[in-house]
Amino acid sequence: MPRAASVERVAIIGLGLIGSSVARAIAARLPDTVVTGHDASAEVRDEARALGLCNTIADDPVVAVAGADLVILAVPVGRMADAAAAIAPGLRADAIISDVGSSKAGVADALAKTLPDHVVIPAHPVAGTENSGPAAGFATLFEGRWCIVTPAADAPGDAVAALTAFWEALGAKVDVMDAAHHDMVLAVTSHLPHLIAYTIVGTASELEEVTESEVIKYSAGGFRDFTRIAASDPVMWRDVFLANKDAVLATLQRFNEDLTVLQQAIRRGDAAKLEDWFTRTRAIRRSIIEQGQDDAAPDFGRKH
Repeated sequence: MPRAASVERVAIIGLGLIGSSVARAIAARLPDTVVTGHDASAEVRDEARALGLCNTIADDPVVAVAGADLVILAVPVGRMADAAAAIAPGLRADAIISDVGSSKAGVADALAKTLPDHVVIPAHPVAGTENSGPAAGFATLFEGRWCIVTPAADAPGDAVAALTAFWEALGAKVDVMDAAHHDMVLAVTSHLPHLIAYTIVGTASELEEVTESEVIKYSAGGFRDFTRIAASDPVMWRDVFLANKDAVLATLQRFNEDLTVLQQAIRRGDAAKLEDWFTRTRAIRRSIIEQGQDDAAPDFGRKH
């Protein structure tokens, strides 16, 4: 099994979908690495113990991070500063502090301010499901997926290399980019799609009375996919939209402009415009499949 350079003891703060998947992936791919976990919820800690997620589940966050080479904060982005403050007294001076949040500029700023004397290297494994909780995680979640690392300009090169090696050891492909650029990219590829999904499902809910429950009864594939996305953790996504509001609002404005163009094309009966738009967007879907980021099997690879 590969070993991530310089990382022998890992502490995971937050044992939901991503945190528990990190723990499982370490057990599967880095079995000699010692893992300590902590979650603010006693109920989640008990569940994590029952599942055997980590070598140790600590009730105290300070105890959880003691001796760790790498600390991963797997909490909603709105709680990053509080989580960092809670672990601060137990951190080794040379520990690497990272996270898994899907917005990065705000997290980087919060962690740098809360832990000014420590090495902070934010990261975002671009992987997940609509499920949440310790039981939802699985060891292969990161295999073949991208993990984006967003170090500050003055981050130690050896620490960036160690974090990169760690995620690669878990099966991820790693890219490094500026935090602000990350937030704009993810606003397009993740945050706006979730916002649209929440909106469409909410609209359908309001139409239920008008259609006498036929919206749910006759849900087609497209609507089912929207409901899957809209089933994601509401607290996590609340924090994501607030933390990355500038990039989300800029992307939403562009989306509204494009939506207006399509609205006009439909009203005018502009078949050529609609076909051209749909042809270009189908090519994007095919590119995603070609790059191994989704399944080309019928019904998106669902098992029936």
